[in-house]
Amino acid sequence: MHVPDGFINAPVSVAAGVVAAGAVAVSLRGARRELDERTAPLAGLVAAFIFAVQMLNFPVAAGTSGHLLGGALAAILVGPWTGVLCIAVVLLMQGILFADGGLTALGVNITVMGVVTVVVAYALFRGLVLLLPRTRASVTAASFVAALVSVPAAAAVFTLIYAVGGTTDVPVSKVLTAMVGVHTLIGIGEAVITMLTVGAVVAVRPDLVYGARGLTAPLKLRVGGELVDAVPATEPAAAPARSPKKLWIGGLVTALVLAGFVSFYASASPDGLEKVAADKGIDSKVEDHAAADSPLADYGVRGIETARLSGGLAGTIGVGATLAVGTGAFWVVRRRRAHTEPRTHAETTV
Repeated sequence: MHVPDGFINAPVSVAAGVVAAGAVAVSLRGARRELDERTAPLAGLVAAFIFAVQMLNFPVAAGTSGHLLGGALAAILVGPWTGVLCIAVVLLMQGILFADGGLTALGVNITVMGVVTVVVAYALFRGLVLLLPRTRASVTAASFVAALVSVPAAAAVFTLIYAVGGTTDVPVSKVLTAMVGVHTLIGIGEAVITMLTVGAVVAVRPDLVYGARGLTAPLKLRVGGELVDAVPATEPAAAPARSPKKLWIGGLVTALVLAGFVSFYASASPDGLEKVAADKGIDSKVEDHAAADSPLADYGVRGIETARLSGGLAGTIGVGATLAVGTGAFWVVRRRRAHTEPRTHAETTV
């Protein structure tokens, strides 16, 4: 659903840019509370993984494909504030390096694909987790529903932005029907990918999944007809935190394989927005991308004629660049948290 330059007029694009900038600024502050020394590098990995999976367009209807948006996945794995930042990093790298999603439309894309998907998905996810039994299966099921709903919600918000600032005269009702219809189908694919990914991580390291925190309820004993928390006979020494290194390596290898090899077999059909734009005439005023001359434009490496090698190398470079930028940004956020945390009483009295 990457909106190119020319779909939305300049005033509305600027307004969306202000909204996106505000959302990123607020998310930077919120992410300080979500990130620690273990989750900061994982947040960078989540951004790189989403970049890789977004290269895997899957068919949803005749002549139409879809791809992961990733807002629900990021929010559930690393938290909603950090999730917005993950999607912003992905969109920035795609726009600058690969000419995917307009640069003047970057604010629209962050608002639609980042803010809307994260807010809708995480609100619905938290509501379902509170209602369902406190189990890993509940987290996985809630992730499916949250991801499914987030995609047509993003499509509806794009239609609203188009209604205010669209550069063509296509009736809004036609755009809304087409966008929500096709993106409901895409949402099913999004939900499956999100559910499988969240389920896989919860199965091996539930402690690293933000949406699964507090999943284990304390052991209860019935005393005098009332349930009370059980107290261990002895208090064992606190176990050292397990390193996320194995999960990080496994996730990185998976992202590289998906972007470097599996992406070659992705559907070549236009995605939902491209298809609707072509069918309804929304793309009649589309503009050339400012980064069209990038050596990585259109997810290929200029000068390499073999399509498989060119696309695979471009995907690998994209994963590496997104990982580096994302990890660096999240480490900075984490360090700012460490510097702004109040010192303990013992520290202040030394």
